[in-house]
Order: sequence, then C-alpha cells, then structure tokens
Amino acid sequence: ENPKGGIEFRDLTFRYPDGEFDVLKNISFTIQPGESVGIVGKTGAGKTALVDLLLRTYNVPDGTLFVDGKDVNGVSIHSVRQACAYVPQENFLFSDTIAHNIAFGVDDATPEDIERAASLADVRDNIVDFKDGYETVLGERGVTVSGGQKQRIAIARALASNPKVLLCDEATSALDPTTTRSILKLIQDINRRMGITAVIITHEMAVVEEICSHVAILERGRMVETGTVEAVFSNPQTEAGRRLVFPEGANIDKFPVAGVVRVVFNGGSSYEPLIASLAIDCGVKVNILGADTRNVNGKAFGSMLLGLPEDHGEAVRAMNYLKAQKDVTVEEVPDYHG
Repeated sequence: ENPKGGIEFRDLTFRYPDGEFDVLKNISFTIQPGESVGIVGKTGAGKTALVDLLLRTYNVPDGTLFVDGKDVNGVSIHSVRQACAYVPQENFLFSDTIAHNIAFGVDDATPEDIERAASLADVRDNIVDFKDGYETVLGERGVTVSGGQKQRIAIARALASNPKVLLCDEATSALDPTTTRSILKLIQDINRRMGITAVIITHEMAVVEEICSHVAILERGRMVETGTVEAVFSNPQTEAGRRLVFPEGANIDKFPVAGVVRVVFNGGSSYEPLIASLAIDCGVKVNILGADTRNVNGKAFGSMLLGLPEDHGEAVRAMNYLKAQKDVTVEEVPDYHG
C-alpha cells in the first residue's frame, strides 16, 4: 500500500541513549497528508531530535509515532526512509557521476527514474548542459557545482525514491538569499504540484512565511504552539510564538504619547493603504508609532501602533473607521505611559 504522507506524534517523550534529560517532552501533533509544515525553534529546542526520530535513527516508544496511521515500530526502517526523503543542511555529493549521486540509496533506479527526479528538482537543464550530461563526474575528480545546483541534486536524490514526505532540515541556511528563495520556491512547487507532504525544520520564521501552510513551534523540547501560518502570525498565543513572530518586540512603552491604539492585521490584502485611506476618507491623520507587519502569501499580518489626534471628534472618527475595516482588529491601549 502506498504511503499518503500523514504523520502523527502521540504524547512522545524521548531522550538520547545515555542522555541525562528528555530532549522531547509530551509531543502531540498531527501533520495531514499534503500539508507544508514549518517546525520552528531556537537552537536546542528539539528540532534535530524530531528529524532523528522521523528517520528512525533512534527508536521511539511504541504507540508514539505514526506514519499514515501505522506505528513506525511495526514497519521496516527501509520503508520509513523510502517514504520520508531527507534533505539536510550540508549535503554530501560523492566523487562520482551525477546519475549515481541522484540514484544513491534507491534500489534499481532506471535512467528514466533519474531524469524524472532531476526534472522535478529543476536541475535537468543544468545537467544536460554539462558535456557528459548525467555521466558528469562531480567532486575532486570532476566538475564543481554551485551551492544551488548541489542542493537541487540533493533534492533530486530525495525525490528519486518517490517519497510521500520531504523532510528539509535547515535546507537553505547555507545558501545566499537569491538561491534560498529559488530553493524555497522549488520546495513549495513540489509540495503543491505533487501533493508531497513537506516538513520544513528551521529556526527562521521567514522560511515559514515563504512556503508553509502550517507551523509548529518548539521550545525546550515541548510543542508550545501549532496552527495555520495565518492564525499564528496574526495572533500568536504563546510567549515563544510572539518572540518568533515579532523578534523586534512590540514594546509600546517606548512611545511617549497619549491616545494610542493597536491595530492587528488578520490576513487582509497587504496592499490596502489603510493609513492613507484614513486620511483621504475621513480627513484624519494619525502617527505611526511602531509597526511589525509582514506579507504572507499576499496577506497582511502583524500589528501597528497608532497615535490618535488630540481632537476628540477626529479620534472618534478614526476609531470608527478602523473598526469598520475587514480583517483588522483595533484595541485601545489605556493608561499609556512613556
């Protein structure tokens, strides 16, 4: 039976052999087939341990980790690794042909399988441009490829097993910004076009913004917050979530003014000029005291602090106008002190 790409953790607690403490504690969450999920956390949060367990590098307690409804302890390690393809931060390419590098770990891969994987990873054109094509030797005895080409070959290797889960562990952290964007776009395209579940391990919320539909936040071995990207980015429920979504903070105490309101954007169009519209439609000008907003898939999330005019009538008109806007929440900041 073909795997579908669903993953479930059920109250999973784990410590490494000979470890002195649990690196994962009571982890429970579900990844539905075809989702793109960012697992985010600072260094030491437990992200690496999750990768190790998904790849069956270590055993898990019975009844705590399921792939497509099956306890991973009840299926072969080989079948789990065929279903869950891995793209690490540091990819190792052998001093061998491109074809052998792509086919590594896949039993009886045909030339057609290799070319299909290269096409899916958007590296086929690069390969055929080499004089020897797929027989081009990489490494010390052959050609040197760029960081982006290297990562695409690694993604082709992962896709050669026809997986249902693509597990990317900080897969773009060593790349320049332009190459990073192209690789993230590729992962997003693979997820959407092929229905492969994408699990993105990262410490950068910007990566989650770029390509993920859901996010799970790890802190000190615990899963502290999960949800859609839209929900978590618009209104993080935990301190860890707020630190990741608003790394600069939103400390209103540093703005010494009166009549302050906080405007929270909940997924409306990022291109609606709210403050300009307020000035044009109501004839009211407000001061932008601070903002931490971001564009996620063309939608606005985050918050903005506004200083209202001292004129009571203008302030009331501004509040009524803001409260009438779709996908915007407005709250007064009472007893405001600098």
